[in-house]
Amino acid sequence: MLPVADALAERGLLPTLVLTGQHHLGKELGLDRYPTHDLGCLGLPNPDDHVRLVRNATAPLLIGADLVIVQGDTSSALGGALAARDACVPVAHVEAGLRTHDPRQPWPEEQYRVAIDEFASLLFAPTAGAMENLRQEGTTGSAILTGNTAIDALVEAERNLPPGRPQKGRRPTILVTCHRRESWGEGLESIAAAVTRLAEDGVALIRFVLHPNPRVAQAMRRALQARANVELLDPCPHGDLIALLRESDLVLSDSGGIQEEAPALGIPLLVLREKTERPEAIACGNARLVGTDTARIVADARAILSDPLVHAAMSRRAFPFGDGRAAPRIADAIMDWPDRAQPAAATG
Repeated sequence: MLPVADALAERGLLPTLVLTGQHHLGKELGLDRYPTHDLGCLGLPNPDDHVRLVRNATAPLLIGADLVIVQGDTSSALGGALAARDACVPVAHVEAGLRTHDPRQPWPEEQYRVAIDEFASLLFAPTAGAMENLRQEGTTGSAILTGNTAIDALVEAERNLPPGRPQKGRRPTILVTCHRRESWGEGLESIAAAVTRLAEDGVALIRFVLHPNPRVAQAMRRALQARANVELLDPCPHGDLIALLRESDLVLSDSGGIQEEAPALGIPLLVLREKTERPEAIACGNARLVGTDTARIVADARAILSDPLVHAAMSRRAFPFGDGRAAPRIADAIMDWPDRAQPAAATG
């Protein structure tokens, strides 16, 4: 969302940022340029409870707001959007229209993003497929194809990295992340088993970035601690994660954001989910949908790393989720929105 805040500020509209407090965000991001509220709404085991917590905590901040901007499909996004609806403040949804068409996968994100899109006044779709989903659902808000601001943030993060990719001839590296609720239990165990088998091959160094959720992190520490050829890394800032991605030869992840970032960086990706709301990453050839089955993860990873032609075909940079200019398009749409009063503030 920071690219959107910057684009609005460039147009003379200073937004107020609302943070839940779930992640530690430092001054290096530039958040101190804006009025900021930290809700202190840490995550809860039941995501619906967190929706209510964020909804209630956000409500007092909306006096005088002309627009609330939310991004994605989290409990934070739905809580903020519902608080705005309660206060009769219009909602803009960044990353609208993504769908698996299965309310259970991912859960609860699929249900949350559909709910936000049902009453959002402005819907900023990252892809043509997302636009079509909104059209078929008959959403009443104004839908605009913008690309995704995640690519804007990626372009900026890579600009701040040293030029060039690591040299050929080094030991291959696999980057792993996972956190999806539908994988808790057996799914996480299967992923850990796949990482163990790949580590036993000894052909690659595996860097596993742990998720901030303690339940997920503890499960992976128990399964992989002190495992040869596996490095367990603490959660890291966005720029550091982009650097790790760029240094990798293969990524295993169930992250929605990484499904956008890996193709843009030209890094082959195995998606650790049964269904995805980002089929464009599969269609462009940069990613494969493998689920959490241990045997399939291992087989596909070995095939990609062992065959230079397969690896090269999946390593071409592709930008199905935007060209890095989504934020200016979003800001322009907000400034030109016919229903917009002369705004005193925007809350994101």
